[in-house]
Amino acid sequence: MRRIVSRVAVAGLMLAGAGLVAAPSSAHGVSVPTLTGFASLPALTFVPGSDPSGAALGTTPVNGIAAPWDDQPVQGFSGVLPNTDGTYDVLSDNGYGNKANSADFLLRIQHIGPVTATGQVDVLGGINLTDPFKKVPFALTRADRVLTGSDFDVESIVRAKDNTLWLGDEFGPYLLHFDRAGRLLQAPIPLPGVFAPENPAGTPNLPGSKGFEGTAHSPDGRYLYPLLEGSVAGDTPGDLRFNEFDTRTAAFTGKRWTYRLDTASNAIGDAIPVDANRFLIIERDNNQGDAAALKRIYLADRRDRNHDGVMDKTLVVDLLNIANPRGLGGFGKTFRFPFVTIEDVALLSGDTIAVLNDNNFPGSAGRTPGVADNNEFITVRLPKSLNPDPRVLP
Repeated sequence: MRRIVSRVAVAGLMLAGAGLVAAPSSAHGVSVPTLTGFASLPALTFVPGSDPSGAALGTTPVNGIAAPWDDQPVQGFSGVLPNTDGTYDVLSDNGYGNKANSADFLLRIQHIGPVTATGQVDVLGGINLTDPFKKVPFALTRADRVLTGSDFDVESIVRAKDNTLWLGDEFGPYLLHFDRAGRLLQAPIPLPGVFAPENPAGTPNLPGSKGFEGTAHSPDGRYLYPLLEGSVAGDTPGDLRFNEFDTRTAAFTGKRWTYRLDTASNAIGDAIPVDANRFLIIERDNNQGDAAALKRIYLADRRDRNHDGVMDKTLVVDLLNIANPRGLGGFGKTFRFPFVTIEDVALLSGDTIAVLNDNNFPGSAGRTPGVADNNEFITVRLPKSLNPDPRVLP
């Protein structure tokens, strides 16, 4: 099946459920965040003229969609970089959930332009991730060294001052350093003493798919702060390691902080800087649709002002309780972002953020039961400014 889409309208399914929820609550008269923009990229959006994909998924339809496909799907956004012209570079996830079924999914950074005035998204192009300089020390899936979802599970992205790209991976977990054309510049950098099940270098002490889900950076760009999604064996369940990496020495410094989940069964979706000490972190439960109960963005402060040994957390946005006074997207006065995986947040200004979901194509159906989720893009205005360091803004 080939379907080429470069500019798409909001699908009618996104209107389901509009007006069926109560108005957002405002505790003690404090305003809740407000939806200011909405756009949607349909699940069935593909990279024109690309390689076939999905052969290992079988032909049984999932949420109404059957594999394989003649082209690569534009799906699974797991990291986002805002550009100064209103476009975004978004990192596609590793494919279809694991190494075994993602060998024909090409790792790619998509270039998109949401048009919130019309609810549309332009797919403007993108780059595949490759290893032409043979930096990866283990065997790759493809002889041409184009990287696939069986090689790495890339989940987070940082643009350095020199326009090179640092990506966080879950299979190592590794940090991966690419040039702006998507070519790997050095060997994958492992986190000392931590091994995912997919890493052959040591005994696994981290659950599968729980590696570097979010990667923040210092305002001056020198340090990276990759955040694990899961707890390392021996750590308190629900405590996540927030490590420091020095880009000048290309080594972890040994410094780390602890982000504590609300409950050990939760997961994080992304981590980005606000300033040298504060970070926006997405935390979520593992439910979707009406069952979704916790989809939040916290402001986490590594200074630990209450001296309890973990980063301080302040709720910034409840993604299930966003005011929508203009009824954007055809939804009611309360907008919910009820997806199982929400893995992208970008700080656009002191009081405005962008948030995107990972639709796990074609596996998630958080918006309408039985219908594969689209990739949704929203902008949210906060009740007050976060007063960020200007260097972290686009």
